[in-house]
Amino acid sequence: MVGVVAGGGRTDKPILKAGRAYHKYRVKRNEWPHVRGVAMNPVEHPHGGGNHQHIGHPSTVKRDAPAGKKVGLIAARRTGRLRGIKKTDKDN
Repeated sequence: MVGVVAGGGRTDKPILKAGRAYHKYRVKRNEWPHVRGVAMNPVEHPHGGGNHQHIGHPSTVKRDAPAGKKVGLIAARRTGRLRGIKKTDKDN
């Protein structure tokens, strides 16, 4: 084997500009820009609308909800802040 693989360290360089991000994600379906639901109008997203950006209702939805309603925490078993300490193998 001779030489080095081309493009090494390419991901280490920061993107810095929206134009570069645009060209990076242009080839990948519709992944960018990622717009939040609360920033949209109510006709575009269930979290949209209101006088300030808030969801306005519980973000948990049941599993048998219709497809357009399934945004947020789908059939969440638990929500909120995680409390307590997590035990690892070292603790036992």
